[in-house]
Amino acid sequence: MSNPYKTREGGATVTVFVPYDCQNHCPFCINKKEYADCSSFSLDKIIDSIRTMDEITPYCDFVFTGGEPLADLDSLQKMLDTIPTTHKVYINTTFPCQERTGFDEMLAFTRRNKDKITCMNISRHLVKYVEESPDEILGQIACPTRINCVLYKHYPADKLPQYVERFLPYGIPVQFRYDYTETTPENLYEEDHDPILQDLKRLFTYKGLDGCRMRNGFHFQYKGLHMTYHKTLPYSTMVEQDENGVTYDILYDILIKQNGEIHSDWTGVKMDVEKYRHVVFEPYDLKVLDGTIDF
Repeated sequence: MSNPYKTREGGATVTVFVPYDCQNHCPFCINKKEYADCSSFSLDKIIDSIRTMDEITPYCDFVFTGGEPLADLDSLQKMLDTIPTTHKVYINTTFPCQERTGFDEMLAFTRRNKDKITCMNISRHLVKYVEESPDEILGQIACPTRINCVLYKHYPADKLPQYVERFLPYGIPVQFRYDYTETTPENLYEEDHDPILQDLKRLFTYKGLDGCRMRNGFHFQYKGLHMTYHKTLPYSTMVEQDENGVTYDILYDILIKQNGEIHSDWTGVKMDVEKYRHVVFEPYDLKVLDGTIDF
């Protein structure tokens, strides 16, 4: 892509792939193959790239994913310490059962960083693919938390209320996710023929919809608990022409790979860092499209 860059006010979200693997083998994970050979991974280069993105967009969001961010707490701490407080920081994790790192140590990590971590997104699926930490452990996490659940292929829909009941005692909101490798511009906002959405509307109280070009969220309530059904495209660059006839590559997500390379999309496109220094900003197009979302 050779067009000038445009992104939302504050900057595109920066997703950091931690330079160490997890022990999981979730069937819908597209990252696992990237961790087959860790020889080129570099914590120092990732930290350099974090500093570069902070310099260019000092108010962008950072997301740590993998791999398993909590598999190496010392390295994760070094990366967190690189990020100034002007940024929101999210961590995608299974909050795993680990041989080398116990629950007490992981919980202590959340206490030390409770003012740094905006939210810890914890994977818990209807079908268990990994050895999970007990739910009562999740209730002790010091920073804000959210449950992420991919509704993958033939999920047991009638078990959804029972699943949500698990998290009611802890007040942890739940985000159900569509398998984003299957999302297209045509089905991103599809409702009538989306069986997952119809299951959720049948079982829970629908509240409203927000969305943008790239992703959306259908919002629900169950016994006071907030739930979202999230759909997003499998890429993060939109090519559009503005009212003056200028064509832009509009970036929603930027990736820092395990070797420190900076990409402008999930599809392997390397970002022109110098060009991004001159990025054009526009208002974020995420807005409420239906109902009332007042969570």
